[in-house]
Amino acid sequence: MNTQIISANSPDSIQRAVDILRAGGLVAFPTDTVYGVGALAFDGKAVESIYAAKDRPVEKAIPVLLGDALDLDKVASDIPNMARQLADRFWPGPLTLVVPKLPTLPESVSATNTVGVRVPDHVTARALLRAAGPMAVTSANISGQQSPSTAEEVFSQLGRRIELILDGGKTPGGIPSTLVDCTKGRPEILREGPITLIEIESALR
Repeated sequence: MNTQIISANSPDSIQRAVDILRAGGLVAFPTDTVYGVGALAFDGKAVESIYAAKDRPVEKAIPVLLGDALDLDKVASDIPNMARQLADRFWPGPLTLVVPKLPTLPESVSATNTVGVRVPDHVTARALLRAAGPMAVTSANISGQQSPSTAEEVFSQLGRRIELILDGGKTPGGIPSTLVDCTKGRPEILREGPITLIEIESALR
């Protein structure tokens, strides 16, 4: 397939991306860490195509990104109060919360009864997510290769594998978000990141 690269600042960029997503396509876009590639979270077949495009092992769950914290109820159920407190404190930002998922969320997003959810702190990402709704998103690279921080780096790895790349310039890069399991009595860090356990516990006091 032909992979288009368009400026994230062009007037029709978000609508073009939404049209592709609603047709079951994949779109890469900048976030507050690296470029991500994603599909509509409730389009199971499109989410499956992320694994194929990235040569990603199918047993690895894909996080869901939201435009706003209020959208958490669209993908999660029986949300622990702990998760809502952490979302209020750290979203948008580099914190992924593992929460019970809605039963209607496809198994291609997560084969377990939980899902990782985050609101990125990036204007283009949030504009797209607000327009498209929840998206299953992972780094826009071939699995095991370096995560891209420019549109050109995305194209060098995923060109002709995805439909569209929104070029929002260079992303900050850096380390992935802190991953916190909120399904137990107390927060458990599954992956260390920019937000520390001390900060998390302080927000819950």
